[in-house]
Amino acid sequence: MDPSKSAKLKIGFLLAKNFTLSAFSLFVDTLRLGSDERDNSGRVACDWLVMSSDKRFVTSSSGVQVVPTSLLRPATEFTYIVVVGGRLNDTEVLDVDTIRYLRGATESGVPVIGLCTGSFILADAGLLKGRTACVSWLHHGEFRELFPDIPVTSHELFVEDGNIITCAGGSSAADLAAFLVNRHVGEFAERNALEILQIARRRDAREMQTRNPLGQVADDKRVELALLIMEQHVEDLLEIEDIAAQTGLSRRQLERSFRAKLGVSPASAYLKLRLDAAMRLVKTTTLPLAEVAIMSGFENSSHFIRKFRERFGNPPATVRKNLRLETVHSENISIAAAKRRMAKA
Repeated sequence: MDPSKSAKLKIGFLLAKNFTLSAFSLFVDTLRLGSDERDNSGRVACDWLVMSSDKRFVTSSSGVQVVPTSLLRPATEFTYIVVVGGRLNDTEVLDVDTIRYLRGATESGVPVIGLCTGSFILADAGLLKGRTACVSWLHHGEFRELFPDIPVTSHELFVEDGNIITCAGGSSAADLAAFLVNRHVGEFAERNALEILQIARRRDAREMQTRNPLGQVADDKRVELALLIMEQHVEDLLEIEDIAAQTGLSRRQLERSFRAKLGVSPASAYLKLRLDAAMRLVKTTTLPLAEVAIMSGFENSSHFIRKFRERFGNPPATVRKNLRLETVHSENISIAAAKRRMAKA
């Protein structure tokens, strides 16, 4: 290990109810492998505890349980406190004592990390006021809806803003952990961890999250960024000039790039994304079609229906009706198959 960075990197983990196991395991294993030579797993340069207010088992979203190794300890014992989030539809994912502990940690100046949907937990606890949050592209819309006053990005892998770090989760948990190992332990430790994990390199915080909204490889980071921006502004439409500006291009440059890489104009791509979003709402919700139109960026229902029919061959009402018929048909087939099995028995 680098003797010039001999101070330990000590992490206190707080696991939310139904936490994301992959984000936690990637983060903690990067610490483990960066802490010692090769795969010896000694807590030489890094240490960690899984804490809770009562030491009860915490169940991950995959059903795997983790037992906390400690009750809540003074936050000042740690270099960082890491909150690992989980499913968004759960309530009271951390108890009152743990939320109070988090607020105390930030007041003491201890950096706090929101991993995966841990960013939602920090925002709900009031810890992201005046800061920019980083969330997965998958949860961008929910975050904007729940916390409209907090700036949010889902273009980057993680964001460090003051003493708060928020991370999109998934494989970027390893990138963030490796970044912290490099910062507090050294480059050799980071390299040891990544090589054993079979990760070619640590991605920079500002690298774009992996996402391909149109199902096509644009092979142009600015075009991909423009598509992500469009996808995140389906209801509250942006002007193409504004999208171009956010990618560092003029409108004319963005037009040329889209036609060269995707064979369509930015406006056409934006419309396709909005209609794809509308189709998902038609298939997966019972929202009135007028509301679907508004949520897809259409002010006029007739215009929405016409464009939907042009894109998918049927109006939205027909798509929803056919889906119901298919569901009933599948249920009838299942019932008939069950009756046949019972008759044979």
